[in-house]
Amino acid sequence: MIKGEWTLTEPAQDLDLYPNQIKPWRGQLLEGATGVFWDAAKTEPEPTIDVKTLHAKIGELTLENDFLSGALGKAGLLPGAKR
Repeated sequence: MIKGEWTLTEPAQDLDLYPNQIKPWRGQLLEGATGVFWDAAKTEPEPTIDVKTLHAKIGELTLENDFLSGALGKAGLLPGAKR
């Protein structure tokens, strides 16, 4: 069916489908089959990672967590917190 070994009506009859249902599937398979086996078909490049920005965000979140855990500990709202 992919390379013309069958007509579209033969598998359609076997699968109890209409030939016009199989035709789009065949087209999708032919367009995307190379992407299954080779990485060359990737259309989207992987995004670049800005390590400096990520380190800044980690530092910001660490600072917030330290501040909040200290404040909640002093208020007695954190279980097992030091006073």
